Amino acid sequence: MDGAQNRFSFAIHATDGPARTGAISTPRGEIRTPAFMPVGTAATVKAMLPGNVRQTGADILLGNTYHLMLRPGAQRIADLGGLHRFMNWNRPILTDSGGFQVMSLADLRKLTEEGVAFRSHVDGSKHMLTPESSMEIQRLLGSDIVMAFDECTPYPATEEVAAESMRLSMRWAKRSKAAFGERPGHALFGIQQGSVFRDLRAESAEKLREIGFDGYAIGGLAVGEGQEAMFFVLDYAPAMLPDDRPRYLMGVGKPSDIVGAVARGVDMFDCVLPSRSGRTAQAFTRRGVVNLRNARHAADPRPLDADCTCPCCTGYSRAYLHHVVKAQEIIASMLLTWHNLHYYQELMSGLREAISRKSLDTFRSRFEADQALGDVEPV
Repeated sequence: MDGAQNRFSFAIHATDGPARTGAISTPRGEIRTPAFMPVGTAATVKAMLPGNVRQTGADILLGNTYHLMLRPGAQRIADLGGLHRFMNWNRPILTDSGGFQVMSLADLRKLTEEGVAFRSHVDGSKHMLTPESSMEIQRLLGSDIVMAFDECTPYPATEEVAAESMRLSMRWAKRSKAAFGERPGHALFGIQQGSVFRDLRAESAEKLREIGFDGYAIGGLAVGEGQEAMFFVLDYAPAMLPDDRPRYLMGVGKPSDIVGAVARGVDMFDCVLPSRSGRTAQAFTRRGVVNLRNARHAADPRPLDADCTCPCCTGYSRAYLHHVVKAQEIIASMLLTWHNLHYYQELMSGLREAISRKSLDTFRSRFEADQALGDVEPV
């Protein structure tokens, strides 16, 4: 492959206020934006086959450096042909650098200028993750979109702590860029930090621009600050990043989070919620979240969502879903995860169409009104 087909690029096709719709082009295929990336942390989207994930409308998946380096190991995956072949997914893959996971280890990690020394949550073995080793692991995995190594600033944090954390991440971003090198067809994204402090976000964005990345993520949100505080940051943070590069809000989120963030200029999202909720009997629908454990579904012949075209809704009743949930049958996780991923991709498709038609405000109003109605019980 050569020429334009071997390059990573981003094109904006339409805008509606700060919101944008367009496409990211990669050698492994196009990613329509705004895009939601299902999470395949350990080389699998739980309870789903890769082909079925694709059928929901997903253009790209997310894998994770931390989990894959621990098992089965990045070198083993490389020896077996790379992550795409290993997990039987031939479209783009973005890999998280591991920064968020090592942050969550708390007393199992030690942070220094060099990187993070930590003990594996799997077997207690000692490891060191640095910007250079994160880039090497993601290279071995064959990631199409590589994330710079950073420290995800915890919340709440004082401005002093947030500043120290952000500046360390910016030094690591520079090292990540140097270690990534020249890799045609692959992209490296920098990650803006700064917690909820506008001046720190501006400083971070300026440093990232100076280094230069193929795309830019907004990190350090969806870590406990709540939707109101997150939207307050998103009212200004995306505009600090280059207009001609994708903007990725990491770890977000609920459908209402996504709709609000798209309206503020974000292009890419990932979150474990659709699959995790599917495994805990929670279904996302046009009228809010439905809990299939509730006894009111036990004799309900209706589909989960009459307007949904996924296999769960077209083939099974609420009564059946309630039964397999209560019986702890594996098919419950399969069907509800498929439905949730389908719902998220339909939401993204609706957002893209609304932006193209410059009718995003109408779309948002209808979305919010439908969600407010709630799930209606049978008469």
